[in-house]
Parts: sequence; C-alpha cells; structure tokens
Amino acid sequence: MGGFNIRNRRSGLAYWGLSAALAVALGAGSFSQALAQESDPDATINIGSLYEPQNLDNTAGAGQGINEAFNGNVYEALFRLADDGKVEPVLSKDYKVSDDGLTYTFKLQPGVTFHSGAPLTSKDVKFSIERVAAPESKSSRKSSLKSISAIETPDDETVVVKLSSRSISLPYNLSYVWVVNDEAKDLQSKEDGTGPYELEDWRRGSSLAMKRFDKYWGAKPKNGEVVFQYFTDASALNNALLTGSVDIITSVQSPDSLAQFKDNPDFTVSEGQSTTKLLLAYNDRVAPFDNVKVRKALARAIDDQKLLKAVWGDYGTLIGSFVPPTDPWYVDLTKVDAYDPESAKELLKEAGYPDGFTFTIDTPNYDPHPIAAQFIQSELAKIGVTVKINVITANEWYTKVYKAHDFQATLQEHVNHRDIVFYGNPDFYWGYNNPKVVNLIKEAEASATTDEQTAKLTEANKIIAEDAASNWFYLYPQIVVSKKSVSGYPLNGLNSQFFAYDIVKAE
Repeated sequence: MGGFNIRNRRSGLAYWGLSAALAVALGAGSFSQALAQESDPDATINIGSLYEPQNLDNTAGAGQGINEAFNGNVYEALFRLADDGKVEPVLSKDYKVSDDGLTYTFKLQPGVTFHSGAPLTSKDVKFSIERVAAPESKSSRKSSLKSISAIETPDDETVVVKLSSRSISLPYNLSYVWVVNDEAKDLQSKEDGTGPYELEDWRRGSSLAMKRFDKYWGAKPKNGEVVFQYFTDASALNNALLTGSVDIITSVQSPDSLAQFKDNPDFTVSEGQSTTKLLLAYNDRVAPFDNVKVRKALARAIDDQKLLKAVWGDYGTLIGSFVPPTDPWYVDLTKVDAYDPESAKELLKEAGYPDGFTFTIDTPNYDPHPIAAQFIQSELAKIGVTVKINVITANEWYTKVYKAHDFQATLQEHVNHRDIVFYGNPDFYWGYNNPKVVNLIKEAEASATTDEQTAKLTEANKIIAEDAASNWFYLYPQIVVSKKSVSGYPLNGLNSQFFAYDIVKAE
C-alpha cells in the first residue's frame, strides 16, 4: 500500500532495543566464518517469508510483501531509506533547493536503463510521482505529496518539483515513489524498474524469483538470483530453514521457534530494529471513542507488559505512543495511561459509562491478532466493558476498516517509519482529529530546519499520547535467522524492506 503497510500474515518485525550500530549477532562467529569462505557470485539466495504480495504494484494495495521483495531490489526511487534509517540518494545524482524552499531541482543519474531496455528520463520520474499522488492510488503516502503543485522536465536529466508550501520531508517522501517506465503496462503482474534485479518468475501462492540485471547502472549484486519462498504457516517456514529449503528467514515468529536455531551451530541468529507496532485503533469519529476519557480508561485497563509477555516472552519492547525509538521525535511515553484498572473505572464513570459498554473489535485472522483480541476482551471485562470479536481476513480489513471506516475498533500492525503524520490526517481510517496536532504536523513539514521539525513533531507525539488517540501495545522484536554460510543481509526491518544485493553464500 505504499507508505502505509499492514501485514497480511503473522508479523515478527520490530524494535528490540538496540541501535543499528550495535545490533547483536548472537552467532557472530558464523558471520565471520561465512565471510572468510569464498562466496559464489552466482549463488541463488532463497529467502523464506510469510508475506506474499497481493499484486506487484505498490499503488494498488499490494500489501507489505511487495515492499519486502521489490523495494531497492527491483524498483528504485530518487532516494532510499537505508537500513540505518538515513535517507540516501539513488536515482537522484544531486539536487538543490531554492531559498524559499518551494522549488527542488533534481539531476538524475546518467546511463540508467529500465529492465525493458528503455532509458530513464525525467518524464519517467514525473509520471511516477503523479502516479503515486493520483486519486485512484491506494498509497496513503500520496497525502505526503499534496504540496506538489507542478513538476517540470526541462531536459531528460532534470526534474523540477514546485511546491505550494515548504516540505522539508520531500526527499524522504520521494523514497516511497518507485520510478517506473512511463510506458509500462500491467504493473500488478509485471514490472519495469531500474533496480539490480529483474523479475524472473512469480508463482502465486508459492514463490517470487528475481535474477540479476546485467545492465544495472550501479554496483552489481553479490549473488545471481534471489527467490522469495512464501509460506502461510510459521512452522512450515521454520522447517524449510531447518531442512535447507531456504537460506534466510526474514523474521522469526515466536520465542519458541527461536530456540531451535539459537542453540544450533549451523545457524546465525541476528537481532536488529524495525518499526512494527501492534495497536488497538479506535474509530475516533463515533461514540464512545470520540470521548478521550473512554480511550484513556481502556488504555489503563489493559496490562501491556502481560500481553507482550504472553505473545513474545522476553522479546519486544513496550511503547507509549505511535513513534518508535528509530524516529527522531521519539519520547518514552510508556507512563502515560499506564496500567491502572481502578483509575480506568473512575474514568469510565466520569465519561458517563459507570456500568461499562459493549463494542466490537474487528481483528485480522492471523497471529497475534486473535490472541491479542482475546486478551483485551478478558482485561476489559474486569472494568465492565464487553468486547465482541469479529475475525476478518486482510482483504476484508482493507475494505471494511481502511476504506469504508465501518468499524468501532480494530487490531492492526503498522510497519512504517516516521508515520506519525497519519495522526495529522483526520480522513485516515481511525478518524483522529485534534486541530492542534494537525497544525503541528503541518508546521513541522513547513520547517526550515530539521531541529524545528523535530521539536514540533515531538510536541505532537506527546499530545497524541495524552489523547490516547489509539492504544499502542508494543514493538515486535526484529529477528533474522540464516544458515551460517550466508551473510550480508539487512538486520533492520524499517518499512519491511529487505535489500538482497549484498547477500552472499559461501561455497
């Protein structure tokens, strides 16, 4: 879905409390061993994943699986979000910003070709930006591009983007705009990108294969082919690694399954950080969730630590807002509306619900959502609130909740980096609408400096937490497991991307 991604399987990506520079490789010796051995430059890297894309177009509701497989591998943008969270130039060779901050001029990398053989030109970039921003686009990142008033292409290597208001995050936001050949067709089942790999084969329900693109303009991949093998069951995925059918698992799904790899010298277990948050989102447009006291009461009635322990054991970390520690405007807000069931009862009385009320949680049918829903049901019953659970598929969730806003509350995972901006959009599916937050987020985007932007978004973050706009439970641990002969894969799961070009397999 472009900038906003939900998971359509059980998730295992999140923050485990480590900085990118200090991410721990529990099997560090295996990394050294793999690097010390000679690698095969034409190796096939088999990656096990639970996240098959629904289609191949990130503007057409493809889900987070397409980001995992294609972002930076098949498609590139003017910029990319690196594994350490920094924004780096890719197809943009350089750029300059006018003194008033309203005009960005980008110079493109020379000699870039699409997989079809067509040369990259400024018209392709213009087409790609307009495609993401189009009304029919299902990428919620299109709202982050609304300040673009015009795009000019004075020559094949120059793109001029004119803004109606300052947008300090424009380079960051453009990292979500995959540059596509403007003559490409059938992008839900085909591709025409500029990345180091081209699509070789997509067997729906089974695998997606990408082969090295020999005419790639940049550094060549360190392997010859990458195959994402898709599984619908975490146990089957783990068995595939144990039996050698796959080389890497992009995310381990539970502490129980981790044990079989952690103590096995044939595997490397690595921990990194990501941005995946489990939350209970209310429809803040409707009663009783339009009442801040009700939302705060429910937040205080649920023991987040107990929920995290039940799902992840000793892994994962609690959060008190939508902002993970990888974002510059992070503040530890876990003490806001901390677990306090007696206080929750008092708030319900003040809100006019002394005897509680009944509501329905629409929950995706994949773990940990049904388990979390039952836990919430049990916790809220203790303060007199009755929860009905409606289990739905990912596609039903997208239609019913995300598009139609036909819900009272829902469980969901959000995977994106720097996505506090969604709380500044009253039209977003949860309908949170605090004019002060809307203005702060708008002013932050118009900031002249990153310090000013950070200060405003930090303030917005605190207000959103105090408003209990949603109920944020925890961040998932980011755990990648591989054969000891494999190295070079990304440790962090920012936006669920999984860069494959540096992965090597020892012979």
